[in-house]
Amino acid sequence: MTPKAEFDRRSFLKATLVAGGALVFGISMPTLTRAEEKLGIPVEPAADFHPNAFIKIAPDGKVTVVVGQAEMGQGVLTSLPMIVADELEVDWKNVTFEHGPPGKEFINPALGGQITGGSASIRGLIGPLRKSAASAREMLVAAAAQQWNVPAAECRALNGEVFHPTSRRTAKYGTLLAAAAKIAPPAEPKLKDAKDFKFIGKSVKRLDTPEKVNGTGIFGMDVKVPGMLTATIMRSPVIGGKVNSFNDTKAKAVKGVRNVVKLDSGVAVVADNYWTAKKGRDALTVTWDAGAMAGVSSQKLYEADVASAANAKGVEAKKIGDIAIGKTKAAKTIEAVYWAPYLAHATMEPMNATADVRADSCEVWSGIQAQMVVQGMVAKELGLAPEKVKVNNTLLGGGFGRRLGDYVMDAVRLSKAVGKPVKVIWTREDDMDGDFFRPSAYNKMSAGVDAAGKPVFWQHRIVSPSIMAALGPGLFGFAPPPDRLDDTAVEGANNLPYDVQNLYVDWVDNKPGVPVGFWRSVGSSHTAFSTECFLDELAHTAGKDPLAFRLSLLDKHPRHAGVLKLAAEKAGWSKPAPKGIHRGIAVHESFGSYVAQVAEVSVDKKTGKVKVHRIVCAIDCGQVVNPDTVKAQMDSCIVFGLTAAFYGEITIKDGRVEQRNFYDYKMLRMNETPKIETYIVPSNEPHGGVGEPGTPPTAPAVVNAIFAATGKRIRSLPIRTDELKEKA
Repeated sequence: MTPKAEFDRRSFLKATLVAGGALVFGISMPTLTRAEEKLGIPVEPAADFHPNAFIKIAPDGKVTVVVGQAEMGQGVLTSLPMIVADELEVDWKNVTFEHGPPGKEFINPALGGQITGGSASIRGLIGPLRKSAASAREMLVAAAAQQWNVPAAECRALNGEVFHPTSRRTAKYGTLLAAAAKIAPPAEPKLKDAKDFKFIGKSVKRLDTPEKVNGTGIFGMDVKVPGMLTATIMRSPVIGGKVNSFNDTKAKAVKGVRNVVKLDSGVAVVADNYWTAKKGRDALTVTWDAGAMAGVSSQKLYEADVASAANAKGVEAKKIGDIAIGKTKAAKTIEAVYWAPYLAHATMEPMNATADVRADSCEVWSGIQAQMVVQGMVAKELGLAPEKVKVNNTLLGGGFGRRLGDYVMDAVRLSKAVGKPVKVIWTREDDMDGDFFRPSAYNKMSAGVDAAGKPVFWQHRIVSPSIMAALGPGLFGFAPPPDRLDDTAVEGANNLPYDVQNLYVDWVDNKPGVPVGFWRSVGSSHTAFSTECFLDELAHTAGKDPLAFRLSLLDKHPRHAGVLKLAAEKAGWSKPAPKGIHRGIAVHESFGSYVAQVAEVSVDKKTGKVKVHRIVCAIDCGQVVNPDTVKAQMDSCIVFGLTAAFYGEITIKDGRVEQRNFYDYKMLRMNETPKIETYIVPSNEPHGGVGEPGTPPTAPAVVNAIFAATGKRIRSLPIRTDELKEKA
């Protein structure tokens, strides 16, 4: 990952402005966009100044928090304003939000960029937001103190007012704006004591729920711009294929089709509306150069992984002691291969973007997880200065690491080609074909225990593609050298918490030619499966209870042990399960949070069908901002993890992705969703993430429960009922 960005307090707070009667704390940003005007976003009274900033206070006391992160269901449009509201001392009913534009002021220090990912929004931004709000609060207090000619130390802020206890005078924030604007921001504003929090740590209803329920929320698919055309693109059916030639006669004959344009990504049909564009695309005749992936199949890729695991030189990820010595001490040894397949993101809202390219500027509307990256990509493509590219972020209908901006470039190129605003819409099939996938992972593992059942060695080789080699140059400006470790491939394996005397983890980059990228919980999405299931195998080999075995190896990791104990207690691990129900357990740390889950399952012996009845989840994510969000995200993570465990698999035949839509890339249905219970560990530790850490333990907890039910080990995902049928 890139080094953490230096967070410059002066640049963060230097613009303290009065515009149209509103006091603005934070940064000066571009004027309102054409999209904002079209979509009816309120315009500031001053016609020549429309700032965007982190905090805006209007004369009526309303506070607007500008959120530079993307909202894709994880709740940042509520949790980040909660932080500001608490430190600013305002009434929650007077707080609202706006989507923020690209800007260095919105860089997340935890990631080094304006990126929504890595479960880092609160982790990276709570400090800067609290300081910004505290600074604003102190400026308002100072303004009131000056007016009353009393020491600021005698005044305090409360519910959007400044109060002087001695004289009983009060002043609403809205009356202090002009005076506060003349006061220099304090160098080190005093932050509230945690015991005085009104919102942080409390469950608060989400601010974005009403607009999502009543249909007024704007997603990328909803954007409409005057004069806009709509396009859809025929892409190569083979991964990486290119257009050889095409015949567009029939496409152009479709009423409403305006243009047919060849792009690097395929052939685009631009029309008055989507269905016309789709009809025109269906009428195209295209011949393709299939390229290097022609003839490549999932079987061939798997065979290459097997060969790499056996013969390739790996890059060391973690070494403790000496594996060779450990093997000599082993009374019992086990070996296994765990396999996790390629996975699609399958966001409910397919990729889409709208662009309006003009002679000296460009404006973009889309749901994007990396606004500054997209701004830079567009600027480079058009030869513009970045500030000439306006990026309007919308709500995202699912992100999971997919919405990093490649799809925006199609809209930009088409708008430039036809001279009008163009919205590009991907079909669901486009979305499956054109995804970059969660990498597959081939895990070759061996371990041993001594006569007392204590692990004496653990060896783990991971064969998997490099995400950073694929996305690093465009997203972070660098990629790891070919002989260097990509941490995204081994996270969750190279920080194994269990006390093992001799441990060795290495990684082989298999370079399969399949596009790969970030997927919810990244490397931990597959390393938790391999490590927690193999650890369960080792417990069985040692003749130990899976929970007791884990706890015996976690003396140095009390937070892992804490969530294990809590999940086990709430699930009744020490008590017999109901008849026909069997339990499995798993624990994993990712993105600064610790999650344990107990799954309760039953398996039909005749059909092999697995039913998950209940999942008990315990999370230690440090200090909590909104407990309701934490629980909602655990629900989301678990459903996401169950979907992958039972249905998720991208397969390739003749270089083509075989899965087309939700009929063959299935989602977990409501009737398949188990009862989910989430328990939060009270903690004063630093904030951890919650958008991803709940996914990794789900599959291993279920698979370990299946073993308890059947005595059969599932070492390859997705779970296949044929493997669990009782043989006749």
